[in-house]
Amino acid sequence: MIGRRQPSGPAAAAAGPGQPVGVATVIARLEGGAGLLAWRGIQALDWQACRPTIVTGSGDRLIEVAEAAGAEVILDPTLRATISLRSDLQAVRRLELLLRRRGFGIVHTHGAKGGAVGRVAARRAGVPRIVHTYHGFPFHQFQSPARRQAYIEIERRLGRLTDVALCVGNGVAAEAVRRQLITPERVRAIGVVVDGPERDKARASAGQPEARRHARTLLGIPPEATVVGAVGRLTYQKAPEHFLAALEELNLPGVVGVWVGGGEAAEQIARRARRMRHGRLILAGERADVLDILPAYDVFALPSRYEGLPTAVVEAMICGVPVVATAVNAVPDLVVPWETGLLVPPQRPALLAAAVRYLIEFPAVADRLAATARARVSDRYRAADLAESLLAAYFPAGLPEASTAAAQPCRAPGSRRPGPDPR
Repeated sequence: MIGRRQPSGPAAAAAGPGQPVGVATVIARLEGGAGLLAWRGIQALDWQACRPTIVTGSGDRLIEVAEAAGAEVILDPTLRATISLRSDLQAVRRLELLLRRRGFGIVHTHGAKGGAVGRVAARRAGVPRIVHTYHGFPFHQFQSPARRQAYIEIERRLGRLTDVALCVGNGVAAEAVRRQLITPERVRAIGVVVDGPERDKARASAGQPEARRHARTLLGIPPEATVVGAVGRLTYQKAPEHFLAALEELNLPGVVGVWVGGGEAAEQIARRARRMRHGRLILAGERADVLDILPAYDVFALPSRYEGLPTAVVEAMICGVPVVATAVNAVPDLVVPWETGLLVPPQRPALLAAAVRYLIEFPAVADRLAATARARVSDRYRAADLAESLLAAYFPAGLPEASTAAAQPCRAPGSRRPGPDPR
């Protein structure tokens, strides 16, 4: 709940007395876990105090969801996830003009590309408050040392432009400090958000045979099958090819793999799945009913090469599904070996298969781990927690409340506009 004090600090001053503060959320792709958390953070705020605008280069159904909720969405195709010097420079110029013209008090960037373009443009435009969320990092152990060090140096330079860095998970926050990406007093750890009626329903039905039957009906899976499932984008980061390799390594009768999520590697993974010698894989695509589907799983597997704090793992735990995950970034915040799940090294599908096999063959252990995990996430990862973190980052000198009469209404649903023309 937002307090009854007036906005204070430079961001509030930019809005004027009694006016809602304009908050520009900059993200290259409004999709996946990062896009979902960005949107849920926007949802959690009082729009009479913080007037939201989303600037993105692309997205999936979340763009439609945001517009239907009344949020302003500005789609700028120059804001691409991939590196392109010409396009990136153009995106900085266009965003700088937008920020100057609209007088935003706060710019909140997400992800590597959105963070680079957004923070540079915000500094050049003189935005009073710049906040960045690390959902993970653009550097990881599977890059060449030179490439990894280059990304680290870029992030350190961007850290000098950043008032507060919000890190998704304690592991990500610790690495940001260890790598000296930003000074320690400006680092905050936050969680993901799994909230609302769907969460309450999933908690109530966890472990219930009816929920399992319904989920398998949705996926077209027979009741007697053993289901190993994953949720995430089909990208290099998520390592879906290692999930496939682990399924084949299992070589157990009646095993069905399920992957929920789309992405640029979808066709490649579909081709590989058709060549599987053992088991089969269902590519379920993008789904809005993940919490309804998860009870179909006997084991949830996360094969990622690198991560932040995966929303899908929290969802699996809420649904009472035992988890095997790679020990990367902030994943151990959630998956504690032999307490809330099992951890394996990344890029080791044989070890992933061995851990999954163990939980299949010892269901009492799997049930114990799932029950402990479910209890630990029971009252955590709520929208109110994220809202509190965002307000503290946006308004360090005090929480705002702008009057309803003074608040500028969000644009009507379906009002997506092209980005500003810099000419």
